[in-house]
Amino acid sequence: MIAPNTTEKPPAHTHGAPVPVPAVPLTLDGSAVLHQMFRIRWEQWRALSPEDRQAITDEATTTLAPLESHPEGGTALFSELGHKGDIIVVHFRKSFEGLNEVELVFAQLRLSDFLEPTTSYVSVVELGLYASSVQLYEELQEKGVEPGSEEWQQAEREKMEEQRQAMEPRLWPKVPPHKYLCFYPMDKKRGETHNWYSESIGDRGRMMHDHGLIGRRYAGKVRQVISGSIGFDDWEWGVDLFANDPLVFKKLIYEMRFDEASALYALFGKFYIGLRLPVVQLGQLLSGKAPEYDPPSEAGRPGGRPPA
Repeated sequence: MIAPNTTEKPPAHTHGAPVPVPAVPLTLDGSAVLHQMFRIRWEQWRALSPEDRQAITDEATTTLAPLESHPEGGTALFSELGHKGDIIVVHFRKSFEGLNEVELVFAQLRLSDFLEPTTSYVSVVELGLYASSVQLYEELQEKGVEPGSEEWQQAEREKMEEQRQAMEPRLWPKVPPHKYLCFYPMDKKRGETHNWYSESIGDRGRMMHDHGLIGRRYAGKVRQVISGSIGFDDWEWGVDLFANDPLVFKKLIYEMRFDEASALYALFGKFYIGLRLPVVQLGQLLSGKAPEYDPPSEAGRPGGRPPA
C-alpha cells in the first residue's frame, strides 16, 4: 500500500467524481497443474499372483519413468501419509491438453484397475502482481488515462509482458526435487465481517507484501508453488510446498497464520502430505515398503507469490 503523500497529484476525475481504480490486480499465469490422489485397492492387489503383480508393475514403471523428466515440467509420485490415500501424483504441463494426455496415460495402465481416485485438483501456476498493479494504476490515473480504455489496456499488456519475461522460470517450473510434499487448497473469506474482495487493492497489496515477507525467511528451506484455481476447481488457490524437512511445513504455515492476510481472511481445505516416490521404486511401494529417496543437495527457493 502506498502511504498518503500530500505532494502527490490528485487522481484523475470524470465529471467531478474520482475515476475508480480497478479492483483486480494483474496476474501472470503459467504451467497447468494437476494433482491426483489415489487409494490402492490392497485386497485385490494382494489377490493377484506374483507374476501378474510383477507384470503390472513393470508396465507402469516403463510407462511412467519418462514422465518424471517430461520437458514441460514433469510428473512426480509421492507416497501419501494418512487415511486420505496412498499415492499423490503431481503433473506440471504447458496446457490443459497436456494434463488431459497424462491423465489418460495413467487411466490406460493395468495398474489403474487397482487405484481408487480419492480426489484431484486442477489449477494454473499464478503470480500476483499487486505492487506493479498499484504503481501502474496510480501512474495512469495521474496522466488522466481512462480505466478500460485502449491506452490503459496497452499499458497493462506492456507491464505484464515485462514481468512475464522477468518471471519466466517461476511461471514454468519443473516439479521440485525435494523429499516431502505438502499440498492444500485455500480461499479468501467473503463473509459479512471480513471480506477480502471488499478491501481496496492497496490494502490487499500491503497485506500480501507482509505475508510474502514471512515466506522469504524460509528461502533455501522450502520451495513454494502457488496455483490459481478460480473457475477450475472447488477452491480459489492451490498451494504446494516442497522441502527436505517436513517440520518446515508446520513452522512456516503456523507462523503465517499470525499474519493479517491469513488470520482475518484465509480459509484452508484439507492438507495432503507425501514422501517422494521415484517411479523406479513403485514396485517397492506396491510390496509394502516405504520409498527411499535422497534429494539433490541444491536448496530450493520460493517458487511463487502468495495468492491474490
